[in-house]
Amino acid sequence: MAEKTTATTKDRILELLKIEVKMTVKELTGRLNITHMAVRKHLSILEKDALVYAKEIKQPMGRPLQIYSLTEKGERLFPKNYEGITVEFLHDINDLHGEESVHALFKKREQRLTKEYSTRTSAKKSAAGKITEIVTIQNEKGYMATARQIADDTFELVEHNCPILAIAKDFQIACNCETQLLKNVLKAEHISRTSCKSDGDDHCRFCIKF
Repeated sequence: MAEKTTATTKDRILELLKIEVKMTVKELTGRLNITHMAVRKHLSILEKDALVYAKEIKQPMGRPLQIYSLTEKGERLFPKNYEGITVEFLHDINDLHGEESVHALFKKREQRLTKEYSTRTSAKKSAAGKITEIVTIQNEKGYMATARQIADDTFELVEHNCPILAIAKDFQIACNCETQLLKNVLKAEHISRTSCKSDGDDHCRFCIKF
């Protein structure tokens, strides 16, 4: 029989803050049955890791009260199923209104992102500068992107993560729109997707020749 995994004190603090939203050190001490000093030590580590933050509340007398909450990074530790819901909605739209409606949605998204990416890359004059900015944007969106120059005017863009993988597996147009997005923004001589996570490859790779 497998041994049951025991939650660490830091895990329990994060779970309590998720449930209660805001808690003081005193409240955490009471719920965890450990010392005041131990709670502060764990909170200090969690603050350093940017998982929790403290807000000071002034009191009529004495020192300000510190109220702890989860940061956005801390919130991301807890599972969400946005992608699953999105896939279900897209299938519903497909069933109700046909494939053309789904394609129209993805083209609308492509146009919106083309405008966003173009605004940010327009200030970059060199090909390398534009690629660097694309990597920055993709990383902000969770793609864990990297790029390298493989010839004078040729670059390889690699995305180690796909935040919309479940969608891309069911709707190939998502991948097609991403490739077209890069073509719209970079206006390179040639852009091709050489591997794709939705096809079972380890990474999404693009060859970009200016």
